Amino acid sequence: MAVDPTTGNKLAGSAPLTIAFPRHEQTFPMLTPPEIARMRRFGDIKTYKPGEKLFETGKPGPGMFVVLSGHVAITQRDGLGHVTPVIDQGPGQFLAEIGQLSGRVALVDGHAEGDVETLLIAPERLRALLVAEADLGERIMRALILRRVNLIQGGVGGPVLIGPSNSSGVIRLRGFLTRNGFPHHLLDPEREHDAAELIARYSPSPSDWPLVVAVDGSVLRNPGESELARALGMIGGPTGDKIYDAAIVGCGPAGLATAVYAASEGLSVVVLDARAFGGQAGASARIENYLGFPTGISGQALAGRAFTQAQKFGADTMIPMSVKALDCARRDGDFALALDGGETLRARSVVVASGARYRRPDIENLGTFEGRGVWYWASPIEARLCADQEIVLVGGGNSAGQAAVFLSGHARKVHMVIRGGGLGASMSRYLIERIEATPNIELVFNTEVVGLAGSVSLERVRWRSRLSGEESTEEISNLFLFAGADPATGWLDGCGVALDRAGFVVTGAQSDRNQGRLVPPLETSVPGVFAVGDVRSGSVKRVGGAIGEGAQVVAALHGFLGDTAKPAL
Repeated sequence: MAVDPTTGNKLAGSAPLTIAFPRHEQTFPMLTPPEIARMRRFGDIKTYKPGEKLFETGKPGPGMFVVLSGHVAITQRDGLGHVTPVIDQGPGQFLAEIGQLSGRVALVDGHAEGDVETLLIAPERLRALLVAEADLGERIMRALILRRVNLIQGGVGGPVLIGPSNSSGVIRLRGFLTRNGFPHHLLDPEREHDAAELIARYSPSPSDWPLVVAVDGSVLRNPGESELARALGMIGGPTGDKIYDAAIVGCGPAGLATAVYAASEGLSVVVLDARAFGGQAGASARIENYLGFPTGISGQALAGRAFTQAQKFGADTMIPMSVKALDCARRDGDFALALDGGETLRARSVVVASGARYRRPDIENLGTFEGRGVWYWASPIEARLCADQEIVLVGGGNSAGQAAVFLSGHARKVHMVIRGGGLGASMSRYLIERIEATPNIELVFNTEVVGLAGSVSLERVRWRSRLSGEESTEEISNLFLFAGADPATGWLDGCGVALDRAGFVVTGAQSDRNQGRLVPPLETSVPGVFAVGDVRSGSVKRVGGAIGEGAQVVAALHGFLGDTAKPAL
């Protein structure tokens, strides 16, 4: 095992330190004695005997350990029984990654090599440390983030997915885990011996792909996202009868902004989302018109930073978790949210940030090929499937434009099908210019896709001119749909929140029910329920606008909570 001569750190295999951890000094910084002295008020001294585990893969981590004496070996263990050395850490170093901000499950094992003395800082005290010690907190936060990045890039920790890389189940679950920043790795049954053994034992049918092996060795057959999340310990959230100041439904840019600003101002906050943080924006390959990022930033990176900020300030997150209904009766003074699985969450106020879902156009056989060649987002996972192929992309908005530009770097040709006669009314000028300058993007105006065909997966796409009625059929195996969006407001039925004709939430003076009373511009027709981002009627449907509304609504939350806390005269 290679050893770094300056720190004594041991590395798996014989790879040089800079290859194993490209930003080693930032990923594993050394703390000085004065820094450790300042940290002592946030933790407790814990000692461990030789071989004793400090934390264990798949079990909730107790927080961050600062090593005072001795050495701790970090190893990765998967559900197939493989144990791989990762690194050895000694005095002056700390053990944690980003999941320990919220007490999530550990992704690696840590056991004492000889007698070990540590300073253990629990998650809530770790968050207090990051806020109170700004410079030190910045170094720690950067290290926590980089460690998770290394786990993801190295396929260290998390579940093992077994199945063909192009199967719909594999693509679905890899997309889910990737969007949530959760490490995992894929084994191809045709090339991996361990995978072949499991397949022989479980004899999966095509509908069973992928098999998912959790760290405890249990095997799931093509699980749903919530089932997988529960098996992996991904879902955090409330305990007991906790009542939050604000429940934020939706973890896109608007919901994340609300969580960051509300939590940083001392409100107790919980954020819920049915799939992943980032919403539709999280699937954007590159956002170039957001303030402060002149070279652009991917939606995943922007959302990931905001998600980490929210955890830093103490916001609880429950992902994936669907909200089934909102009870606005406030019989005990609080709102009640009925959650997937039968639980109930209570909060003094609610922020509707559930956004909008991509519309399913009226296309023949569409449902048959969803997940089998029909996609509603364009991530690197889908991009690899269409390498050197011709593809069809439907839509004329910014999301469609960003996806077309991204996919043009992988596909041989992108047929961009637009119902209207131009892009100027629905797309930013910089994107239009980039699309026009990309030689393998073909703009097909005044046209709509009307039919799909294939045996098991998509093989042919048929489209029709809206001007002449002429139809064409092409051999296409990947269709990307960005054809508008419908508001995700079904869970508000029966609560009294006013919607417009298209189903978006009406706020402020726009609502007839608010006539005659002074209300904040983002409050709905139900006092204490607010709406921000794409789900709100009249919003600009841009990342910057959503983030601005998320910040703006916090002042209204303070006002409402302050008024309800006042004693009746």
